[in-house]
Amino acid sequence: MLGGRRLSLVDGLPELLAGTDPDPSRVFWATAATAALRLVAAGRLLPGVTEAGHDAWRVGPLEPAEAAWLRDLAAAMPVDERAPGPLLRAFLDAVADTLPRTPAAAKAAGTRLFAAVAPQRAESVRDWAGELAAGLDSGIRVSLRVEAPEGFDAGRFHAVVQVHSLAEPGQVADAAQLWETGRFGPRARIDVVLALRRGAQVWPALSPLLTSAVPDELALGEDDVTELVAAAAPRLAAVGIDVHWPAELAGSLTARAVVNAGDAPGDLPSFFGGGRALAFDWQLALGGEVLTAAELDALAEARRPVVRLRDRWVLVDPALAAKARERTLKPLTPVDALGAALTGTTEVDGEPVEVVTEGWLARLRERLSAPPEPQAPPAGLAATLRDYQLRGVQWLATVTGLGLGGCLADDMGLGKTVTLIALHLHRASGPTLVVCPASLLGNWEREIRRFAPGVPVRRFHGSARSLDDVDDAAGFVLTTYGTLRTDPAPLAGVRWGLLVADEAQHVKNHRSGTAKALRLVPAAARVALTGTPVENTLSELWAILDWSAPGLLGSLSEFRTRWAKPIEAGDPAAAERLSRLLRPFLLRRRKSDPGIAPELPAKTETDRPVALSPEQAALYEAVVREMMAGIAASDGITRRGRIVKLLTALKQICNHPAQYLKEPGGRSGKLELLDELLDTILAEGGAVLVFTQYVAMARLLEQHLAARGIGTQLLHGGTPVARREELVERFQAGEVPVFLLSLKAAGTGLNLTRADHVVHFDRWWNPAVEDQATDRAYRIGQTRPVQVHRLVAEGTVEDRIAAMLREKRALADAVLAGGEAALTELSDTELAELVELRSRG
Repeated sequence: MLGGRRLSLVDGLPELLAGTDPDPSRVFWATAATAALRLVAAGRLLPGVTEAGHDAWRVGPLEPAEAAWLRDLAAAMPVDERAPGPLLRAFLDAVADTLPRTPAAAKAAGTRLFAAVAPQRAESVRDWAGELAAGLDSGIRVSLRVEAPEGFDAGRFHAVVQVHSLAEPGQVADAAQLWETGRFGPRARIDVVLALRRGAQVWPALSPLLTSAVPDELALGEDDVTELVAAAAPRLAAVGIDVHWPAELAGSLTARAVVNAGDAPGDLPSFFGGGRALAFDWQLALGGEVLTAAELDALAEARRPVVRLRDRWVLVDPALAAKARERTLKPLTPVDALGAALTGTTEVDGEPVEVVTEGWLARLRERLSAPPEPQAPPAGLAATLRDYQLRGVQWLATVTGLGLGGCLADDMGLGKTVTLIALHLHRASGPTLVVCPASLLGNWEREIRRFAPGVPVRRFHGSARSLDDVDDAAGFVLTTYGTLRTDPAPLAGVRWGLLVADEAQHVKNHRSGTAKALRLVPAAARVALTGTPVENTLSELWAILDWSAPGLLGSLSEFRTRWAKPIEAGDPAAAERLSRLLRPFLLRRRKSDPGIAPELPAKTETDRPVALSPEQAALYEAVVREMMAGIAASDGITRRGRIVKLLTALKQICNHPAQYLKEPGGRSGKLELLDELLDTILAEGGAVLVFTQYVAMARLLEQHLAARGIGTQLLHGGTPVARREELVERFQAGEVPVFLLSLKAAGTGLNLTRADHVVHFDRWWNPAVEDQATDRAYRIGQTRPVQVHRLVAEGTVEDRIAAMLREKRALADAVLAGGEAALTELSDTELAELVELRSRG
């Protein structure tokens, strides 16, 4: 019960944890809930079977410190509670049983047992679960104390069974003493045997203890010790039995790999672009001190689990001895060596390995990892660069100087174009080819003529395109992705000093014809420009960087295995290592970063709820009933296709009945709100961009506003390049106050700072794409505050998605970035809840 309301555990936990009520009972249970979540996160889970025969997770096994802390917590339970120990334990077990149960877990496990949300019959596994959980609530813990023969070179090792009290963690006794004195209570002997039985299941060498009258000591041969070191000790720890080695054998022998880079190359671009391989070897150390070749030989020749090194006995893992015997690893390419140097790790046989870098490669790592410093602007630049832009030029000069390249991923409107022009002037190393969307050709040409007067610039576009004398001109050539895809040969026939892919998200699919054509063009260095390096998945980031810095992230399958899967599973260490690898080759600055663009005015973003008209509501409910029936009767690709069709239909109905029905008539709540907004904006002398993902809706708006006498113009994917440039100039000149834009065709690249209002008539369901569209107005050069209006139909699927985007932005970025496609895996029940039309009253 919370606040007099009866809630399920799933619904109640968030409220309990977020509550600020000082009531002692609520504080106590919030503390218990936090403890339960930490235990579950730490993997303290055991399967069990209830008295009624259903599957149930329980918390356990507990570490001594955890058990002691929970006893203290139970003792602190408010006085009006009863049976504190059992009640607290029941609560912890309830949390443990709830969290692992999800539809995704059941699907991944291939069974509903211990995974489905609803309890499952589990009588058939009662004995197994009972054996696994034996001793869960016992008052003792068992460990093994390994004793070595005198001098470690004669006789046999022994494993002595130790018993620890959980009630008093400092109390410990050998099993022989327990059997003699009966310490730790009447159940202690039984619990010791049960614990050893669990241990024997993972390490059969313990089996003789189970037939001993007193399971106190076990003789170990050298093979047993070797197995214990190599594999058995971790398995025993997993079932609650720790292994304690003699202090003089405490393992301090470690292995890491070292890159032997040799002398510094005189020409780094040739080095990183060539086929030279770098030596890569195992390096072993004792107590942090590197072993000599002679010591490695002695270690390699040893066939015992204990070896004498540097006047001390050392416990040797067989895997470390194998590294001493086979010290040479597969050589690394220069780019692989650079990646290993930056992350401090690499993979050997699928396992992560620490890497040591020395000499010039270590110095290069330090230089690349250091924050870029501002560089003096190059001669010939007719612009005053901001501090962050000067840093960007220096960073680009560094990465392109290696013969690799990088991705400049600044927010839209922070001046990537002028930064790139400055880089061209700085490098002075031949012609630069810029590949961009057709809508940006005019902007690139204007910016080059403005900021680098006298530098030749030409377009390789249209029927009269030519590359005559390009090599001699050493200026800019501008082309489009479409031209490159259809006519790559002339562009691939020039050796470019610099190749630039603007709005590089256009080549995020490495299998596309455009991406393949881009890879055919030779260049001394490559730079990708984009405001959204990752729109949907990490694989898109791989595609961009594998083009600009080939080989840095390995193959796509290697990247997914080593980076994408662990990071998407929530591994923070993997995310940090990838960040270290990417940082020198991916520069990301946002408008909101301190000191980046302080001169930008304020931006206000507002979701504007609007009620459906009666016509829209009736049409919405009819479509839901009809299409949900078809979805429920289908599966596979047919079902996914029908879900996309349903979501598209509902979004169109939310816009206007006429858009869905493809015939005039009907009222739209959104259209009425847009009229109200425009009346206010235009009365104040403002200008507005109206984005919609549907060209058909844009045309409806164009006709409606024309009938009201409001001047508009429309830009969409079919607008010719010359016409696009004319429309931009007209709007910027103030000749028309309302610019209607197709989101996909006009969401990037355009400079429309005349607008001080942006209206998203419908939602793309991808925050990154919407932000890019907003940045047509909110960018360097904007002098007025910008207001962003997102129209949301109340009670509809739009409303639910808007809430997810607003309240769970991180989840939206990870899950909803794919738009409708990401929702096709919902169950029928989940989908029905998403699309149901709900009253807001």
